[in-house]
Amino acid sequence: MQAVNLKSQQSSNEQGCDFCQQINEAGKSSKPPQLSQRGLVMLGVSGAVFTGITALLVPFVSPGLRRIALPYIPASAAQVQNVFSVLKNRSGSLLDIGSGDGRITMAAARRGFQGYGVELNLWLVLYSRWKAWTNGLSGQAKFHKKDLWKMELSTYKNVVVFGVESMMPPLETKLSQELKPNTHVVACRFPLPSWSPVTTLGEGVDTVWLYAIPDSLPKTSRPLS
Repeated sequence: MQAVNLKSQQSSNEQGCDFCQQINEAGKSSKPPQLSQRGLVMLGVSGAVFTGITALLVPFVSPGLRRIALPYIPASAAQVQNVFSVLKNRSGSLLDIGSGDGRITMAAARRGFQGYGVELNLWLVLYSRWKAWTNGLSGQAKFHKKDLWKMELSTYKNVVVFGVESMMPPLETKLSQELKPNTHVVACRFPLPSWSPVTTLGEGVDTVWLYAIPDSLPKTSRPLS
């Protein structure tokens, strides 16, 4: 009985490798593979699955039409904790630049801030709005499809940015020109190039830098001292 089972299993394995053998044989010559009907079905199913996954993920990972491309990389739990540790005892409005899936904005809403997330990727904006609604935070966490470089920042008391290194110099200039005194800025992953942080928390990619706009900041691109 065991011999019969082994022979049956071997026959099944040989049949299951028909597709692989056809590809292998085709690779030994310059002729295109002549696939069986089963092979064509397998190839079609694989292509359909790959296309479906790509179609699902592209709207979320696409950086959109940005002046400086910002890939979608969700904030880690440690990063979120560090952001709000350095913003302890702060309140009022909080702007989350490049809000992605909305986790920073919603975390801000849970801590008593009025959170505003701005993001160029419309799919991420819609997803964030849905998450805020399902978590009962629609009134305290708002999400908008906006271009950072075309919006006014002066109305916000707290600003959080998860940026890339190349965007920090022009962002520093914009913040210097638009933010009002006593506004706090938290830079994540990369610091602002010229400003001196009030405090730094975390290690590696989880590091955050806290900056405070002084009472007499001139409306120029000069850095904080």
